Amino acid sequence: MRGLFDDQSGAAGDRGTARAAGERGAAAAESPSPLAERMRPRTLDEMVGHPMVVGPDGFLRRAIAADRVPSLVFWGPPGSGKTTLARLVAAATASRFVPFSAVTSGIKEVKEVMSEAARLRRAQGQRTLLFVDEIHRFNRSQQDAFLPYVERGDIVLVGATTENPSFEINAALLSRCRVVVLGQLAPEDLVLLMRRALADRERGLGGAGVAVDDEALAAVAQLASGDARRALNLLELAVADAAEPGAPGEAAEPDSPAGAAGERRLDAEQVRRVAQRKVLLYDKAGEEHFNLISALHKSLRESDADASIYWLARMLAAGEDPLYVARRMIRFASEDVGLADPQALVQALAARDAYHLLGSPEGELALAQCAVYLALAPKSNAVYAGFGAALHTVEERPADPVPMAIRNAPTPLMKGLGYGSGYVYAHATEEGVGGIDCLPDSLAGSRFYEPRGRGFEEALKTRLERYRALRDAARDRRPPG
Repeated sequence: MRGLFDDQSGAAGDRGTARAAGERGAAAAESPSPLAERMRPRTLDEMVGHPMVVGPDGFLRRAIAADRVPSLVFWGPPGSGKTTLARLVAAATASRFVPFSAVTSGIKEVKEVMSEAARLRRAQGQRTLLFVDEIHRFNRSQQDAFLPYVERGDIVLVGATTENPSFEINAALLSRCRVVVLGQLAPEDLVLLMRRALADRERGLGGAGVAVDDEALAAVAQLASGDARRALNLLELAVADAAEPGAPGEAAEPDSPAGAAGERRLDAEQVRRVAQRKVLLYDKAGEEHFNLISALHKSLRESDADASIYWLARMLAAGEDPLYVARRMIRFASEDVGLADPQALVQALAARDAYHLLGSPEGELALAQCAVYLALAPKSNAVYAGFGAALHTVEERPADPVPMAIRNAPTPLMKGLGYGSGYVYAHATEEGVGGIDCLPDSLAGSRFYEPRGRGFEEALKTRLERYRALRDAARDRRPPG
């Protein structure tokens, strides 16, 4: 079986690879790789999490065993194992592995590699596994360049993305790849990875002379938010800090479960001091942005004040623009509360103005107050539904003329043509309605606004039914013609 980075291009390539490897080795001696890179799993058995993918019955393990790995798109958050899986696939199959990053490489370089892959397949029958990290950064026309090579089988394309492939990868390419969804790693998975690193004297921190207690590992896992890379790099930073002379950690006692006598100790408080602040997964232009605003909107609609204030805090802590959140709550006040509580829109506008005046962090409290108010307000989407129905009618039906009775008649000519004919001034009637038909004849009797009867709309529903009955009675009393 070929090694992961074996060169396939002959003696000259071997000499070039050896020289480059020597240079990399010298650089590595001067600047060790981060712990996350050193502890990258070398086999599928070392992978943690994702049992449906790499477990004993996982599809990828079975595909590798049969050397029938299809083109893949690994979709998951940072630190979930996308790059590692791509490397393991290449190492375990007979494919030539060529890694690319869409951040640092252009489509020109990728086309050159694919042309070489086609030549190798014709000459030697060997396929190339082309790994494209951040594949979503190639635009859709650039992604089209992969299609003929994937179609012919010249390359096995393995893309990695943190963005939803449905939105970021064109349909033709996506239909030729299997999407593998990788979720965040569970805290226990991260703890397992960190224990391996602490025990490994060759690649990990086994020789650091620092004992790390269970609470410290749990703190790192919590701060990492499912990201293995972040967990290992934070652990490395915290261990290095604890090993420094004068660091707060005391030497472990001989009978301490945390480690051997004489070792420095790393506890949860030191981890939090080194980390300073939890970094939340968030991308203002990516899927997580829409996931979180959706979570806030649906929690408000569900009248769950606790969830609403939590998701608001998540968004603000991750760096979302508070005025964007304010605008979304203004929209919610009209769409989901509506006239069930007319004060909801007033509250949302006031919260926006308060934040605009105060800024962060003081103004964020006004947004939290608004979120709780909206969550606990009675809900109705009757105005939203009615307006949508009216728009649909406008789009689907001809533009019917305005009824003569409600047309403006500022000139004698227009009056002579019948403009304003039959109009009844509502204030001049005892009931306050004239009984005129305000909709076009083809829409007579159509109803768009149907209040739900919640909150203030209960009174509005009674009022609406009363006015409809009064108009019907007034029409019945009018002489024909």
